[in-house]
Amino acid sequence: MTESAITDQEFALFQRLIYKIAGISLSDAKKVLLVGRLQKRLRHYQMDTFTQYYRMISSGNDPDELQTMVDLLTTNETYFFREPQHFAFLRDEILAKRRNPSKFRVWSAASSTGEEVYTLAMLLADHSETAWEVLGSDISTQVLAKAQRGHYPLSRNEGIPPDMLTRYCLKGVRSQAGTFLISPALRKQVSFHHLNLTLPITEDIGKFEIIFLRNVMIYFDIDTKRKVIGNLLPHLLPGGHLIIGHSETLNGIESGLSQIRPTIYRKTA
Repeated sequence: MTESAITDQEFALFQRLIYKIAGISLSDAKKVLLVGRLQKRLRHYQMDTFTQYYRMISSGNDPDELQTMVDLLTTNETYFFREPQHFAFLRDEILAKRRNPSKFRVWSAASSTGEEVYTLAMLLADHSETAWEVLGSDISTQVLAKAQRGHYPLSRNEGIPPDMLTRYCLKGVRSQAGTFLISPALRKQVSFHHLNLTLPITEDIGKFEIIFLRNVMIYFDIDTKRKVIGNLLPHLLPGGHLIIGHSETLNGIESGLSQIRPTIYRKTA
């Protein structure tokens, strides 16, 4: 079966659909990416046009395939100890100065395949003087399944300090050679939830001292950013911190947050 081309009109349908579902503004430059990721679904269903596939997923009759499309279009690159200044801030400015005996809770709100969650877990295991837990959430069920396994190719361990790699990662042998597994002790202190940040959060996830929301808002327009921040803030404790990616900004969003460093904000009330 030859690959199908996508017309401008068809691409516009998918742009509107992914914006409606996930708040993601898919630029025209992403047309090649969309075709590359969805082409296999057309082949799977033996469809000739993207219009056929769009009609199927937008009909409401196949929510599983709609989720598959979301998974394919929202999977983003991540890695361990990405943007290390944020983890240094957590270690040196928050954990080192914290005197609260309660459990320390962190939320990785766009956790993708789990590297950020397990980076936080390693850091907390080493530096938190109280009990702790990390929640990871994502709109993609596919990446959440990978995150829950905590099983990665050895090539993904770059960035993990050697001592942490020794203590918190199990090197695969025999059939698992070339991979590593996050230790069970760390995995039992993290949890993962399927959440769409553009929708009100009805699940009782509790409150957090830090929320990491990194490298996801670059895909949102200003209205969606306001919506997402508004959905997250009720779950951030007063005085807690919100951390965004280095290529992101909250400019133009009135949010009850004060910027204390580039990309690091404190909840003021």
